Amino acid sequence: MAEGWARHLKGDVLEPYSAGIEVHGLNPYAVQVMKEAGVDISHHTSKHVRDLFHIPFDYVITVCDHANETCPVFPGPVKRLHVRFDDPPRLSANLTSEEEKLAVYRRVRDQIRAFVETLPESLP
Repeated sequence: MAEGWARHLKGDVLEPYSAGIEVHGLNPYAVQVMKEAGVDISHHTSKHVRDLFHIPFDYVITVCDHANETCPVFPGPVKRLHVRFDDPPRLSANLTSEEEKLAVYRRVRDQIRAFVETLPESLP
């Protein structure tokens, strides 16, 4: 969702990439709630962070605690920043109704949007 918002809102000033420490594929709930907000991420792909080591990043921003704790060191003078967001798959895992699950994803989607709207000015 973060890459989707960054491309949608700040694509003229940022070149965002999204990757994880594990490859899971796109989450259908994330795709759905982003579509509701007018952002199509259905064409995005799930990538492993090591597939992006060749890119000279200025910043690496982790958005979940697990990624922050296990993110490998990137080569070069990259700055790391952790911005904690709840993990929608984990929070919604035991929920039974689709609407409850979507509510979790919508809340996190909106929190991510609010953060992305502050970029790049909020970066240290």
